[in-house]
Amino acid sequence: MDRRLVLNAHLAVERGHRLDVMEAVDEENGRASVLQIVDLDSGVRYVLEEATRGDVVRWSGRVLDCTVSISTVSISRGTVGGETIGAEAISGGTVGAGSRTVLAIDVEGGSAGETNARAALLGADAAVEAAKAEADRWGGSDGVPEPETDRFW
Repeated sequence: MDRRLVLNAHLAVERGHRLDVMEAVDEENGRASVLQIVDLDSGVRYVLEEATRGDVVRWSGRVLDCTVSISTVSISRGTVGGETIGAEAISGGTVGAGSRTVLAIDVEGGSAGETNARAALLGADAAVEAAKAEADRWGGSDGVPEPETDRFW
């Protein structure tokens, strides 16, 4: 199974390299977010600096395709420490301000499916809760039926 990861970072990973990916599945919305990627062939470790929420899933695979998009920000003048300076002094901070990487990964084994399965189960749980709330709103089916009145003929 192929997975596509879209990251707001500059990760140049060569095609064919093996990756170890660690993801966290958010229990509230079921979305998976990448916490760490390790290039097992080069030894480079990419770590996201965020707090972990939800269950952590680890899986590995081979890179099929890697596309890195780099947008530049043009600044003619800026303010640093209260002083106005020209673009030539800011040039180091303008390149790569909007980097984005799209990785297509051929997953080894079925471990990445665990991330999708957990997200699906969280979605199913949310659907069950919504159905229960709707049933409660309309009177539900768990109510006790009213006793029948005695008939006189």
